[in-house]
Order: sequence, then C-alpha cells, then structure tokens
Amino acid sequence: MIEAFHGSRTKVDKPDLSFSRKTLDFGRGFYVTPVYEQAVSWAMRWLRRNRPAIVNRYIFHDEKLSELNVRVLDFPFYDREWLRFVADSRAGITQEQYDIVRGGIANDKVFNTLELFFEKLISEDEALARLKYEQPNHQICICRQDLIDRFLGFESAEEIRDAGR
Repeated sequence: MIEAFHGSRTKVDKPDLSFSRKTLDFGRGFYVTPVYEQAVSWAMRWLRRNRPAIVNRYIFHDEKLSELNVRVLDFPFYDREWLRFVADSRAGITQEQYDIVRGGIANDKVFNTLELFFEKLISEDEALARLKYEQPNHQICICRQDLIDRFLGFESAEEIRDAGR
C-alpha cells in the first residue's frame, strides 16, 4: 500500500480512463505519483493558466496486485527501453498492452531531450547521455478502469494556491 497523488485542475474522486489522452509518457491511463512535490508541479500547470490547482490524494493498494494476473512494466532508470517506450507512446504507438506502467517522468528537462531525439537532431546514445544526469521522479500509469476502481482509493483533495502552498 502506498500513498499516491494526482495533480489536476479539479477534484478527481472517481478517476475515469475515458478522460485520458493516448499520447502521454506511458500511453492512455490514470497517472499518479508517490512524490507529493511532483503532483504539485503537475497541478501548478493549471494555476499558471488561471485555473484551480488541485492535488488529489489516494491510497494505492499495490500489494493486492499479485492476487491477479496484472501485467506490470517497470522502468527503474532512464534507459533505452524507457526512451523507446516513451517515444512510441508519445507518438500514439502502443507496443504491448500493460495494465500498469511505472517509471521516470519526462519532466521539462527530459522533455527537451526527448524532443531533440524525436526530431532526430540527437542520437539515442546522446539522448541517454543527457538523461543519465536526471534524477528519475516516479509515475504510475494505471491502464485499466477495473484496477483503478478496485485498488485506488480516494482520500482527499487539496487546492494549491501558489508554489509555496
């Protein structure tokens, strides 16, 4: 069981995959992070657009996943597999179907490197060389609605008013 957060412009007490976009880091899914500060930065994007910034707090019962045949893909590092998976996902290409994908976030610095790679302005080796200096944050993409409904319990929602909270 872990505490997980989702930054948004609204309270999300019942996450619904139908609102998810296909071209995110790990494809279509509901994204949470165990890193509170990361969720705050996700929410702050909305505040900069003069919209509410909300951090939703959940309990993710990941220990119960082993009870089922859940297909989990883990990326503990920014490596070739992560780079290729994110590149394909952001291009709308689904390589294989996973139920949960966990790994590093393509933050602004990482995204700049990815853009250069996508445009073929830098090689895969150069992209990885740049990424090795990044500290991986962590995101969890839950790709199935039944897993969200069963294992992700809403706890609370907090409005963020400024960067200092």
